[in-house]
Amino acid sequence: MPSISHRIFYCFAVAALLSITAGCNRSARPSGIEKKDSSAIALPNPAPISTEERERIRAACQAWYDSALGPRGFNGGILVAKGGNIVFEQYAGTGHLPGQDSINPHTSLHIASVSKTFTAMAILKLWQDKKLNLDEEYSHYFPSFNYPGVTIRNLLNHRSGLPNYTHFLDNMGWDKKVFVTNQGILDFLIARKTEMVDVAPPDTRFSYSNTNYALLALLIEKITGETYAAYLQQTFFRVLQMKDTYVYSLSDSLKAVPSYDWKGRLLPLDFMDGVYGDKNIYTTVRDLLTWDRALSSHVLLSKETLEQAYAPYSNEKPGIRNYGLGWRMYVYPTGKKIIYHNGRWHGTNAAFIRLINDDATIIAIGNRFTRNIYHSRILASVFGDYFGTTEEEETDSLIGKHSADSLLKLPAPEMTAGSKKTRPQK
Repeated sequence: MPSISHRIFYCFAVAALLSITAGCNRSARPSGIEKKDSSAIALPNPAPISTEERERIRAACQAWYDSALGPRGFNGGILVAKGGNIVFEQYAGTGHLPGQDSINPHTSLHIASVSKTFTAMAILKLWQDKKLNLDEEYSHYFPSFNYPGVTIRNLLNHRSGLPNYTHFLDNMGWDKKVFVTNQGILDFLIARKTEMVDVAPPDTRFSYSNTNYALLALLIEKITGETYAAYLQQTFFRVLQMKDTYVYSLSDSLKAVPSYDWKGRLLPLDFMDGVYGDKNIYTTVRDLLTWDRALSSHVLLSKETLEQAYAPYSNEKPGIRNYGLGWRMYVYPTGKKIIYHNGRWHGTNAAFIRLINDDATIIAIGNRFTRNIYHSRILASVFGDYFGTTEEEETDSLIGKHSADSLLKLPAPEMTAGSKKTRPQK
């Protein structure tokens, strides 16, 4: 396993790159004409949109950005689309701080837990292709897994009852000089089961756990005989021409755009940075829009398959918040849904918001910590009446009791010193 010496090396190497590679980008385009991949899937053309509607949306998004995100330490990219049409797109800052490598449409940034949407859809693709059964127990594929009753579906919807590795490794003495792997998490769960706390019977409650998606990545590898990265590259990234998207591994540490705390201080590698499935996909706002269009048009996953993903599975408590298979959601009494996922890891923040009833998409990614990225959900009001209709929404810390019009002028809260604790994922 990689040792802490690797971690130190990577940190110094990344710092050295600031003076050597400023102005360079991992995804810089080669000169000349690129050969089109013959396996590429054609996506539908964007839906027609009037000039007036485009300008209305753009102006509203610009007004919010100029008051609530741009001046608040944003370092990344944001994109808003309607019917597949990009109506607002803005980039700010540089990949390295300080630096001259301006963030642009091809700058790949870490999306943290938004990566779970790819892991979940990969599992559902295998289910659609009849390679697995969602209600099969995980132990069917990993016989030594000694947590009976935990199914693949339970892992997808965070109802497995398994504890979160980002907590138990810290608390149970994992040697932080050694990078943990997905297999290491599975082995630790099995070997130390009697010492585990916060374990619940499966399918009794919702409990968000990154462990679930680390185990799902192992399942993808077990069933396909390929690495997680290779399967996603072949099944999603290549056929959709997502050329700025990749699964990070420790060998990418010198090339990957790093992340920073809210003060702009470089955040070093963590002993959990080699785990994938729950995080570790790097991409761009444009590639995420491509991902959104592929899902919306059912070119990879059928409508029936995605109905499984977008169904709410945790209904013990009343309210509009819920979780499907790889997606968070707001389910409104009107029948409207916001399907989304947030991401947070070190200094990375990401928001991937899909208004499936209005065919609109809001995407924001940054590599300098700011919670204001999550506030981009406010822009849903540009497309319809999403907020202020239920008691829960009236008391929401983000939206409050503001009308749709006033939401566009609502300033986001300032950052606080306490924001620099950045490990937990959303």
